[in-house]
Amino acid sequence: MEGRIITGLDIGTTKICAVIVKEDMDGTLNVVGIGSSPSYGLRKGVVVNIDKTVTAIKTAVAEAEQMAGLEVESVFVGIAGDHIRSINSKGMVGVSRDDHEITPEDVERAINAAKALALPIDREIIHVIPQEFIVDDQDGIADPVGMSGVRLEVEVHIVTVAVTSAQNIVRSVQRAGYDVEEIVLEPLASSLAVLDDDERTLGVALIDIGGGTSDIAMFFDGHIQHTSVVALGGQHVTNDIAIGLRTPPDQAESIKLKYGTASRRNLVESDTIMVPGVGGRPARTISKSVLVDIVAPRMEEILTLAYQKMKKSDLLELMAAGAVITGGAALLEGTADLAEEIWGIPVRLGVPKHLGGLTDSVKSPIYSTAVGLCLYAPQYHQEGDSLSDGQNEVMWDDVLGSFKNFFKRFF
Repeated sequence: MEGRIITGLDIGTTKICAVIVKEDMDGTLNVVGIGSSPSYGLRKGVVVNIDKTVTAIKTAVAEAEQMAGLEVESVFVGIAGDHIRSINSKGMVGVSRDDHEITPEDVERAINAAKALALPIDREIIHVIPQEFIVDDQDGIADPVGMSGVRLEVEVHIVTVAVTSAQNIVRSVQRAGYDVEEIVLEPLASSLAVLDDDERTLGVALIDIGGGTSDIAMFFDGHIQHTSVVALGGQHVTNDIAIGLRTPPDQAESIKLKYGTASRRNLVESDTIMVPGVGGRPARTISKSVLVDIVAPRMEEILTLAYQKMKKSDLLELMAAGAVITGGAALLEGTADLAEEIWGIPVRLGVPKHLGGLTDSVKSPIYSTAVGLCLYAPQYHQEGDSLSDGQNEVMWDDVLGSFKNFFKRFF
């Protein structure tokens, strides 16, 4: 494991981020390279223009390679979008041995039974996450291997994606010249970067507010229990500013980053901002309160829709540790305060941690997913299991290997 190089690639709606880490002999991960590029080939987390996506991937990874002084061969890629679906399922099998000792093969059969769902032909499973095992009605078991029993049950969280969306992401990365080690659900990756183990145990909701989507993952008792997606993000705020202030989108983005706020708290009515015109029209001065009147309603809509998704899961009252918001749009001033008002639970801003090296360069919610992908690799991924063009339809088959690695993390 000494010297292992891991690259996380966050292919987002508004930007593509690449983070390269190097694993030391003691298992410490040190950031050695960071790169980013504007993304013009995606819409709501889904690839709509492969050529533009390929160009942006090359730019982001090349920047990270230059900083790290090495060449990248393969990457771990995040996937998001409103095509993501999740469900909790249960599988049950009889113990096969005469002495009734539960073996890894029994565990594998139980997991396979749990994931034997009647999926539409256009959907594919990307994660099968064991939550708990039940041996002869005794629940709450983390690792049943070696125990005695007649009946073994497992409860799992299954995440599915649209096959074409996953294939287009893989194809874009491969055309950029890199192998895909694995595709990972973005909020799962982000959770590894910004959450603590005690938060997962007590119950915590993670909301990754990206450019095109806001991804939700809810944890309780150490396990991921629910995932969902709101098809709105920071780019919608930018579009609202561009239309409302009649200014070009790139200028609207700059105004959002510099002056945007989701709360009227601490707003001084006399504060003004300069708004560039469109098509050569002169710039003009407006009150900052006008900008707040544009930004706040959209952020309130995003957070309200997220609240409805969490409420529907029947897990919100179990979130004793509150919620953590991350992603680029979470940097908008007043977002955490607004979220607390709407959700009724404590909210903090999540930034990447658990890494060494150039940590100051990635201490921003913008890099949560890319850093999380790097953390995902040594915890869950089986080395050597990379994808190729002909493997897209079977790229999720190593369920037992993933199960063993989930044990290491959560149990």
